[in-house]
Amino acid sequence: MNDKNNNTGATGAAKVVTSTVGNTVGGLANTVGGVLGAVSRGLGETVTGATGGLGKPLGDGLANIGTGVEGGVANVAQGVKDAGEWKTNPK
Repeated sequence: MNDKNNNTGATGAAKVVTSTVGNTVGGLANTVGGVLGAVSRGLGETVTGATGGLGKPLGDGLANIGTGVEGGVANVAQGVKDAGEWKTNPK
């Protein structure tokens, strides 16, 4: 008998709860990461637009930081979702 895929009883109930919590937390993290990324890119574009070529490196830096934060949060959010669904990371 393969207990690894057993989704009945207490195991099934635990998977439902952890999946719901994982998906909720992961979704919220994606939302926050998306907002932070958008805000940083907007600030970067504003700095570049207001200062022209002189402020472009700073504007680009702000935009890149936001994109990096957004990507990092998306990876963490996916890990939370995977953990909530009891997925393993095959290596």
